[in-house]
Amino acid sequence: MSKAQFAQRRDGRTAALQYLFAWSMNPPMNLTDDLRVFFEGKDQPREYYAFGEELIHGTIQHLAEIDGYIRSLAHNWEFDRIAKIDLTILRLAIFEMKFRSDIPPVVSINEAIDLSKEFSNADAKRFINGILDRLKGQLGRDARKASA
Repeated sequence: MSKAQFAQRRDGRTAALQYLFAWSMNPPMNLTDDLRVFFEGKDQPREYYAFGEELIHGTIQHLAEIDGYIRSLAHNWEFDRIAKIDLTILRLAIFEMKFRSDIPPVVSINEAIDLSKEFSNADAKRFINGILDRLKGQLGRDARKASA
């Protein structure tokens, strides 16, 4: 992957995180219209964020299952007490790890930790890494490779 592609994916993940965080606080009546307005406010054209939009749709589509994973993996944490930004980062990363075999799990984990450094507090990265590392061990695939 080129530096430009990597940067575009990172920007897509960041946009997905921002959208999903707002969505978790106030789900819109019409997702299609809400996404249009969201992407109109971005620096790049909507097509630039196609990867991020895929992550948004996938995370929302699989939300109940993703939250089930978080509940089972967050030992000694009540689901409702997880910081909303950390929950959003976890949801995004777990969607990638469980439903996007084209992305190596370690990439999803590293990206989640980077997002936590930028958008959450200093302790979040350990919490997020712990949960995602537990999930990585349950995937049954090479964590460093994408599958077809």
